[in-house]
Amino acid sequence: MKPLAAGTVIFHRDRGYGVVTSINLMTGWISARFGNEGRTLDLNLSCDQVQHADGEAIYFRRATPDRMPHGRLMQMMRELHQAGYERLYLFSWPKPSGLHLRWHLFTGPRHWMQRSWREGWYGSGAQYNSNPVLGWGDAPGASTHELLSALAKFDPQGLAQALGRDEDHSKWFAEVCDALLPDYTFSLSWDQRNGPRPAAMPVIPLRSNLPPYKGPDLRWPPGWAGLWSHLPLKNEPLVIRTNPAGVPSDADR
Repeated sequence: MKPLAAGTVIFHRDRGYGVVTSINLMTGWISARFGNEGRTLDLNLSCDQVQHADGEAIYFRRATPDRMPHGRLMQMMRELHQAGYERLYLFSWPKPSGLHLRWHLFTGPRHWMQRSWREGWYGSGAQYNSNPVLGWGDAPGASTHELLSALAKFDPQGLAQALGRDEDHSKWFAEVCDALLPDYTFSLSWDQRNGPRPAAMPVIPLRSNLPPYKGPDLRWPPGWAGLWSHLPLKNEPLVIRTNPAGVPSDADR
């Protein structure tokens, strides 16, 4: 079945040819503009008999879709690490609302707080639900190899900075992938209302209706614990600290 995203040309039996302007992966509703109409029309993929421009039917899959691209990012990163691009890192943290998880790929020195920001290398689950692409020229539903190939074409200079060894991180990341994929991802932030920093990383399900994660506790990435050495671990005695606990300074990005 062909992928569907913003910009896809469709055919509706009553309105003719149109273009998809947005899509919600969680509900199966799309918005499309037909002809010279200024307003968009909302359609449901389950019952409105929308077709691709060539006549192929479009169906809303019954399997719950991923709410975020983090699983695909992790698979791509693992392949790049195995190819020698070990200085590629994934920073993952929730939006202030807690409804979506954000992501940021960065390369070069492993500075978790002073990360390099490059266009197309960051996004959120909210954006992904409306347009299931990562932002570097990839197509919806692209395979892992297609994702990394598109990234290499989109920003070869940025990817070149990931070439090099970081054995501690690549080993840690492989362990995380083995434990979490294909159903879960990790967050490098925690809800401070629940107390101090937990001893293990928080685990987030990639789809709804998944059971709670029951795998092994996952340690924080190399170099991460030292950033929060002034904060006690959860279940440890609370001590007086001079600096307040906080999410990364760029959490509002």
